[in-house]
Amino acid sequence: MGAGRHYIPVMIEDADRLAEFERRFSERAARRSSYHEALALFEAMWEEARLLRPDLGADWREDIAPDIEVARALNGLPPTA
Repeated sequence: MGAGRHYIPVMIEDADRLAEFERRFSERAARRSSYHEALALFEAMWEEARLLRPDLGADWREDIAPDIEVARALNGLPPTA
């Protein structure tokens, strides 16, 4: 870990149970959420993550822009302007 970063170790004792929970949560969330609801949830989670790690950027769109460009290139799409 880099300087200034905090790491809180977490022990998951039942990995299969966690995997099942994540699978069910993802299925339910995908069925019930519109794009705008999912985006609002993501933005709320980003804000929570920023409380835990202040070194994250203030604007998630800026932070993921390089990842989006890589994904576009891998999927054969032109770069964004």
